[in-house]
Amino acid sequence: MGAGCRSSGRLLVEARRARPVDFGGEKVQGALLRVILFGGTGMVGQGVLRECLLDPKVEAVLSVVRRASGSGAGFADRRVKEIVAPDFYDFSAIQGEFAGYDACFFCLGVSALGMDEAEYRRVTYDITMAAAQALFRANPAMTVVYVSGAGTNANGRQMWARVKGETENALLAMGFRGAYAFRPGAIIPLHGITSKTRLYRITYAALGPFLPLLLRVFPKWVTTTEQVGRAMLQAGRRGYPKQVLEAVDIARACERRTEARA
Repeated sequence: MGAGCRSSGRLLVEARRARPVDFGGEKVQGALLRVILFGGTGMVGQGVLRECLLDPKVEAVLSVVRRASGSGAGFADRRVKEIVAPDFYDFSAIQGEFAGYDACFFCLGVSALGMDEAEYRRVTYDITMAAAQALFRANPAMTVVYVSGAGTNANGRQMWARVKGETENALLAMGFRGAYAFRPGAIIPLHGITSKTRLYRITYAALGPFLPLLLRVFPKWVTTTEQVGRAMLQAGRRGYPKQVLEAVDIARACERRTEARA
């Protein structure tokens, strides 16, 4: 995409920001945010989508999915547009849809359990970079937030940590206006959100009564879907002093976001 097309996209965004928008009778004036969301049907993505839709200054969400989600409650909001990507290793067919957005929240991820390195790299590094390259071609002026994991280390011993670390490094070096890697540890799902992974659902159910205590006692390792979503909005709109955010940083960014909304 040429420079002229990118400039036109940014002008359209600025024009949208200049006018008040009516969200259910509430007039909102000021900086609006247009978000691209990958992984919106997963546990983390559901939490991020919820926080986006609770924020009246989020003007639009483009949810990129492998298959149509149907009539889920979250996607009933008129600000959400769902687009099915025919190939998650090549987003060129839908690349034009990415122009004019301010931030991308990349929440796709799989467990490395039972996977060899080549397979895990394909679904972690390859998909992330395919998306990032299409996003960069469409609009390098956007901010990208990538959900990684606690313990990520490109030089680490564990296979998943190395692959995640290499993915982080490649994404952060691409040249986006803003790029951040979130490294949450254990993520507590709130507000009825559940994990697609059966083992995780069983674990959360067993630990249910103790989850609030774990959050207080282990702030360096435990966070919530709500905190992740709010921290992403903070990073997407105002940035953050560091590019790699651990669980404690996510909590601080969430607090900044809460204070800004107050």
